[in-house]
Amino acid sequence: MSDEEHNFEQGDAGAAGTTPIQCGDLRKGSFVMIKGKPCKIVDYSTSKTGKHGHAKAHIVAVDIFTKKKLEDLCPTSHNMAQPVVKNTEMQVLSADPDSMEVSLLNEDGSTKDDLFLPNKDTMGVLPEQQDVDEKLAKEIVEACEKGEKTVLAIVTSACGIEKITGVKLT
Repeated sequence: MSDEEHNFEQGDAGAAGTTPIQCGDLRKGSFVMIKGKPCKIVDYSTSKTGKHGHAKAHIVAVDIFTKKKLEDLCPTSHNMAQPVVKNTEMQVLSADPDSMEVSLLNEDGSTKDDLFLPNKDTMGVLPEQQDVDEKLAKEIVEACEKGEKTVLAIVTSACGIEKITGVKLT
């Protein structure tokens, strides 16, 4: 054995924010990784056991960031990856419509300046979702310019990706 000390408290499984889940345990509304994308299941159906002894699950899901529809077929006894999806409310300090940069306030009082308005990255995003992102970005910018209310951005994060997916005015 080696003489190295191992610190397991700071270990990382390297699974990019996912946990294993048996395909048969998935349900409509739960999250799953399909083709490397974090998705929310919108339709889930199973077929009868075939001649090879496995019931198959047909999963129809929507990418949580781009809203693209993805499908997968998997034996219910096999494991799949389930992304760890986290929604966080953060106060918006500023939103620049030209550079599309957003400055947010973390819970510990520090600022988070590495996020952009939701309509910045439109590559791979469906046109309907682009319209939703445009409207959301406009609402954030206008609310910040008025300054009458506290603007809270709802930030969704999964698998190392973060995006503003909602706004709350208080």
